[in-house]
Amino acid sequence: MERSASPIPLIPLLLLFFLSISDLGVIRGIGSLGINYGQVGNNLPPPEKVVSLIKALSLTKARIYDTNPDVLTAFANSGVELIVTVENAMLAALTDPQKAVQWVSAHIKPYFPATKISGIAVGNEVFTDEDVSLSSYVVPAMVSIHGALSQMGLDSSIQVSSPNSLAVLAVSFPPSAGSFRSDLAGVMSQFLSFLQSVRAPFWINAYPYFAYKDDPNGISLDYVLFNPNQGTVDPYTKLHYDNMLYAQVDAIIFAISRLGYGGLEVKVSETGWPSKGDADEIGATMYNAAVHNRNLLRRQVMNEGTPLRSNVRLEVYMFALFNEDLKPGPTSERNYGLFQPNCTMTYNIGLSALLSTPSTSSSISLTSSASKMRKEGYQSLVYWMFVYLLAFQVFIVRRRVSRDLS
Repeated sequence: MERSASPIPLIPLLLLFFLSISDLGVIRGIGSLGINYGQVGNNLPPPEKVVSLIKALSLTKARIYDTNPDVLTAFANSGVELIVTVENAMLAALTDPQKAVQWVSAHIKPYFPATKISGIAVGNEVFTDEDVSLSSYVVPAMVSIHGALSQMGLDSSIQVSSPNSLAVLAVSFPPSAGSFRSDLAGVMSQFLSFLQSVRAPFWINAYPYFAYKDDPNGISLDYVLFNPNQGTVDPYTKLHYDNMLYAQVDAIIFAISRLGYGGLEVKVSETGWPSKGDADEIGATMYNAAVHNRNLLRRQVMNEGTPLRSNVRLEVYMFALFNEDLKPGPTSERNYGLFQPNCTMTYNIGLSALLSTPSTSSSISLTSSASKMRKEGYQSLVYWMFVYLLAFQVFIVRRRVSRDLS
């Protein structure tokens, strides 16, 4: 007798679906979200505790702003991919290939591969730094560092790039009009040529918060927070944008294409929202920070791409893990952290491990009573669907067994 087809494995599928809508399953397996781990503070937890926190959050990517040996050692065998940074002050020296070999030998090779170093940021926002002389060092330093990695057989595992601020653009809106500043045209062409030759991404530090702060009457708060809004349409491409971050990324992509390097991948090396600011820092509130970062998290869970590259997931590094009390500048600079230095939440954005992490007295809930009731009702519906389908599958199995026996 011909065997009947096996019933569809509904139970495992439904379990996966139920996890995907629950808080416990929201962050599992996210590959497109990283966290920036700054250390400009005198009260931060030891690196070992930081690694445990990052792993508890189910995050698999992090970025640091130096090559602190204690941090590199702490990340060993953690499975967390780490981007390390060459400080801006070191760029001039590392244009010398021999010194670059010495630097890689001292700061990278002893820790790799136990510490999963996946990238080296050669400087940070150098092309828009107040010290304009630094710009000429970026590409030669990258070439030297990549050459040193090649000598040691590490170039296929570790990418070399340099994060830029959005200020490298002369025009950012509409996205299709994106273009680099004319004074950067020469060095930017060299920079993009290098990235293309080694297949490295263009890293951008993009903060819609700054645009809103500078023009709160002209820019929709919902648009910059990823909340539902009518969005905007690029008049030339007809692409619809429902948030500013994606528009900023696509502006960079268009600017890169204008110089003939349209195939480069663009990744967001920093983005975030401050939970506190000075009187003139409009929008820097805990509520806005929580809404922005929770909505960003949801987008990353969905592995979204930008309208221009909808089929390519956008990799984003959220800024930042901790509030850093020694950072100079306005109050906002010290208040981008998801966590306080004692590892309590500044606010809850929905990362799974936060469910078991104590929050500060100032943390807030983004879920209204009505939405909580809707969620509970939805999960109840899924539960009874599960029960029904379980009974249905048992019926199908019994029927098949009865048929086989006859």
